[in-house]
Amino acid sequence: MKKVLALLLAFSLVFSLAACSSKTETSSGSDSELPKIGVTIYKFDDNFMSFVRRAIETKAQGKAELILNDSQNNQATQNEQVDMMIAKGVKALAINLVDPQAAPTIISKAKQADLPVIFFNKEPSEEAMASYDKVWYVGTTSSESGVIQGKLIADAWKEHPEWDKNGDGKIQYVLLKGEPGHPDAEARTKYSVETVVAEGIEVEQLELQTGMWDTVKGKELMDAWLSKHGDAIEFVIANNDAMALGALQSLKANGYFEGDKFMPVVGVDAIPDALEQIKDGLMVGTVLNDAKNQGGATFDLAFNVANGKDPLAGTEWKLDDKKAVRVPYIAITQDNIEVAEEAYK
Repeated sequence: MKKVLALLLAFSLVFSLAACSSKTETSSGSDSELPKIGVTIYKFDDNFMSFVRRAIETKAQGKAELILNDSQNNQATQNEQVDMMIAKGVKALAINLVDPQAAPTIISKAKQADLPVIFFNKEPSEEAMASYDKVWYVGTTSSESGVIQGKLIADAWKEHPEWDKNGDGKIQYVLLKGEPGHPDAEARTKYSVETVVAEGIEVEQLELQTGMWDTVKGKELMDAWLSKHGDAIEFVIANNDAMALGALQSLKANGYFEGDKFMPVVGVDAIPDALEQIKDGLMVGTVLNDAKNQGGATFDLAFNVANGKDPLAGTEWKLDDKKAVRVPYIAITQDNIEVAEEAYK
């Protein structure tokens, strides 16, 4: 009887430990002969990053064992995950930072373990990148997305003089900003509007607040702005498609896109949900932030360095003078929507 009780207690302990284990870690590729690569995403439920993650997982199949972690938008959690992955014997780290200012902490951990690091999507400072010879970055040129979005806005405005509701020749706009301090959010906010002005169009900012890249927050802000400004708003500029989709939800609920009541909305990322809105004529356009190639390049570099090779070995990627692979942005409208659709296959 004592043996039976002991066995029952042992099984109970095993199940208890399993239930208490982290829900933020997953593993793909179980072949012990494959190199282990540790990957963290700042949060799994970010629309765009979910596609980057999928691209990394797709490229890793049969090549590497990934230890994937959801950092749940918490830098302390991410730091702990890096410690855990190092302890598990990963050969390289691929890090989508929660906070770009935390890069020196991650680099310090990697240095101590003599591990290479590929940061992606959130770019560390030049000083951080220069502090370690085994660190690289995969992402974009942040200003480029803002410039392209601004040109898209200017072109559409010139083609539709009826959008100038009060006839004053100015765009009265509201702007949904991403995470404050994020290089992409800062650059898209600055360069989108500056490009519109450079195209000879006057602007007037009615509102600018952060929606933290989030659809729900985008809707809440748009609800408040419509209540305050109503038809005085002539253009909605969003730093990403998720917030643009939230704005669209609000606009639809307030009677827009019925009859001749229209509101131009633009975003960035060209995620599939936004592409459907463009097809239906509800969104003016977006800017393709190529998740497939960002994820692919991240894996390619991480896989090479995990195997002790040059990060670019056997690839077509190129590094700039900041040790970064830059994936280009592309303006997307109804005229070339197939380009964006291809990127998400």
